[in-house]
Amino acid sequence: MKYKNKKLFGLFLFAGCVLLSYWLWLSLRPVEIVAIHQENNYSDILVKNFPFTDKGKIDWWLKNKDMFKEKYGIPKPDSDGSFTVSFWDFGDGYVETDGYDRLCFSDMEPPLHCINKNSLMFVKNGKNTGMSFWVDGGIYRVKENGKMVKSDYD
Repeated sequence: MKYKNKKLFGLFLFAGCVLLSYWLWLSLRPVEIVAIHQENNYSDILVKNFPFTDKGKIDWWLKNKDMFKEKYGIPKPDSDGSFTVSFWDFGDGYVETDGYDRLCFSDMEPPLHCINKNSLMFVKNGKNTGMSFWVDGGIYRVKENGKMVKSDYD
């Protein structure tokens, strides 16, 4: 290898190591639950440092669902067992309504009672549809045998 190629190779190797280290640091940070808002059988959970991948998000829920039930009483199914648990990126924190596209919470007093809508995952259970996970990559439905089947959004 020529000297110039060795130098370029070393630079790319160093950059790759830095990027890999940064990605590992981001992915290993614990999820921070900032707030929970509850209305009927709908739960909105505001988080920071949520997993990046669909698998990571679903695995995180499966690992922590018992904690949510014990500590927060979530999910709170209605009479037929239906519920929705929505995970939102807390991002910039609570903001004022823009009158259009922010998610505002009725259990808080204005003006700082909304967040910018950046959904991370929806965990849904329906009487006719069963358990499903709505994430960036599509919908993962849990079949009767416990296996998950992925489908695209309609």
